[in-house]
Amino acid sequence: MKSIINQYKHNIKKIISAMTGWENEDIEQEVYIKTWKNRDKYKEQGKFTSWINTITANLCRDYLRSSYFKNSKNTITQDDAILEIKDEKENIELELIRKQRQKRVIKSINELKPKLREVIIMYEIKEMSYEEISKKLRCPIGTIRSRLFTARKELYTKLKDLL
Repeated sequence: MKSIINQYKHNIKKIISAMTGWENEDIEQEVYIKTWKNRDKYKEQGKFTSWINTITANLCRDYLRSSYFKNSKNTITQDDAILEIKDEKENIELELIRKQRQKRVIKSINELKPKLREVIIMYEIKEMSYEEISKKLRCPIGTIRSRLFTARKELYTKLKDLL
């Protein structure tokens, strides 16, 4: 039996992992037990590997159909519940921080001179190209680039503590 385990262990683990989503030592042990108990029923018509693979696949299917698996999948332990609450709290804190940052960015954009503000909004928020902005504002692309550079520079100065 030891030689069977050593020879087929990797293949059995691979099948179990593929069918259940993780390595399950209980199923693996069942495969060895079932193989041992039914070794006299094996007929040398097919490959021994195929026979063990079939046993493994059938045990995985039985496990996935079992009430134990269905209940364990739906059961949340206390540790899971605590982690879930912790994650929610962290998510709320992160959301608050994100909103505060967003308000500061908006406030800083609104404090820019009107010509700089409209260029930065068109380019960064509305995602317009230099050409589109140039046509809309009826000024050269060089002016758009210059205003955009100045607007970014001022925003960087105001918001560098957020970076």
